[in-house]
Amino acid sequence: MKQTALYNKHLELNAKMVDFAGYQMPLQYSGLTPEHHNVRKALGLFDVSHMGEFILEGEHALALIQKLTSNDASKLFDGKVQYSTLTNTKGGIIDDLLVYRFNATKYMLVVNASNIEKDLSWITAQNDLGVTIKDVSNQTSLLALQGPKAVELMSSIAGFNTAEMPYYTFKEIELQGHSIILSVTGYTGAGGFEIYCANDAAPVLWELLLSKGERFNILPCGLAARDTLRLEMGFCLYGNDIDDTTSPIEAGLGWITKFTKDFTARTIIEQHKTDGVSKKLIGFELEDRGIPRKGYDLVDADGSVIGRVTSGTMSPSLSKAIGMGYVDTQVLKEKQDFYVQIRNKRIKCKGVKFPFYKADV
Repeated sequence: MKQTALYNKHLELNAKMVDFAGYQMPLQYSGLTPEHHNVRKALGLFDVSHMGEFILEGEHALALIQKLTSNDASKLFDGKVQYSTLTNTKGGIIDDLLVYRFNATKYMLVVNASNIEKDLSWITAQNDLGVTIKDVSNQTSLLALQGPKAVELMSSIAGFNTAEMPYYTFKEIELQGHSIILSVTGYTGAGGFEIYCANDAAPVLWELLLSKGERFNILPCGLAARDTLRLEMGFCLYGNDIDDTTSPIEAGLGWITKFTKDFTARTIIEQHKTDGVSKKLIGFELEDRGIPRKGYDLVDADGSVIGRVTSGTMSPSLSKAIGMGYVDTQVLKEKQDFYVQIRNKRIKCKGVKFPFYKADV
């Protein structure tokens, strides 16, 4: 089991550690609920160094990315980030990822921890353009500073007004003598930054952010809060809501699927958009007590299965049970009432558009 460069810091803070994607990671420190609320209202700091990073360099780096990803990376400019998917030959999703453009010949792909080897093998196998591909995952740490107070804290230590950085952009800067990538991205919907750095810089920056963040009521946060925060926003989790068998169109990711260029299985996925899909990822909330869990059946009033839950939780922000799942699009259209089957009980659900949580709630 791997450990991140911040493993000892987590132990010092008495974090509850769990095995996740081959790493020992903090599940929670003070508890899921206080950590979740603190990110929504103030500030939270996450160690997400288990994520994977690949550097692609060369004259044809963009061409390779265009060939493999669903979004149009030609729209990127220096310092811009893009959300995209890697698609397989059958139209499924190998992974969802972020694409960073440093310049015309250098890019970084940030992939999910559980998919690092799979993604690297796929990208390498498709590389017939002479692009240099370097896996820097093991030497790269990633801290996520998330919450409405993140801009104020980061501006105070970065030496410039970070509020001027647009969403989904990044800068290469120096912080405490260490070179970092400061990225206006995150997985919580609460605003903030992600900080890429060398492993030896991670403990220094972790302590700096916690120390300087005390006046903003910062809390270290674990994977449990990260999951409830992303679910409230309707953000997909690979392995739950999307996988090798789900199409970007089924998953509601048509907005990052551009048919103005060619990419793996473009024809198949374009057919999904043109003809429609038999299943679709939806959001729902429960109208009675119960918590939907991954794998639970979604059923109609007669008890016939019409879909399955892919993610579910009790939302700390909304104080109600919410979930995501795939449903038969035709059945749902004909029968508006549907339920989640929790053991021997059917709990009525109401379809909800993403995101579940809105900042003005």
